[in-house]
Amino acid sequence: MLQFNIRGENIEVTPAIREHIEKKVEKIERYFTDGANATAMVNLKTYNHNQTKVEVTIPMKNLTLRAEERHDDLYAAIDLIVSKLERQIRKYKTKVNRKFRDREGMGLAFAIAESEAQNNGSSESDDEEDLKIVRTKQFDLKPMDEEEAVLQMNMLGHSFFVFTDAESNGTNIVYKRKDGSYGLIETTS
Repeated sequence: MLQFNIRGENIEVTPAIREHIEKKVEKIERYFTDGANATAMVNLKTYNHNQTKVEVTIPMKNLTLRAEERHDDLYAAIDLIVSKLERQIRKYKTKVNRKFRDREGMGLAFAIAESEAQNNGSSESDDEEDLKIVRTKQFDLKPMDEEEAVLQMNMLGHSFFVFTDAESNGTNIVYKRKDGSYGLIETTS
């Protein structure tokens, strides 16, 4: 069962908004046999009272779902978010099933870790560059292979993804290169 943590920035989260979000986002539970036992974190932001940004992140045991949408109509944005989440789930399940068939029943352990790159730009002055960390995240690194890490990175819409390599147990990073291919950084101790 999904729990909800709904926050509003420059917008009041009314009971009607809360009810609409819960009603719509709960629809994704049908994709999970045991139900989606997780907390959906929903952030609402308004810009100059004419555009709303809705972000939904649902970290679960084997998957982190994340979608973001900007729209003039808050309710339309929520509907679009649910469509994005459903597409992510279908895409993930298809790839997992295909991978499972390809490995012909070998043991699979799917888990994910999230890392988000915030590109807020940097301001440089003539004298010195001001480096400021504006956001810090903590998460558990789960064992997986490079292919799963790339899948998770793409599903989250990030340009890189930190994970624990299932074979070597080392911390690795996959990233998307400018030419569209992927790179892998392997750490050593």
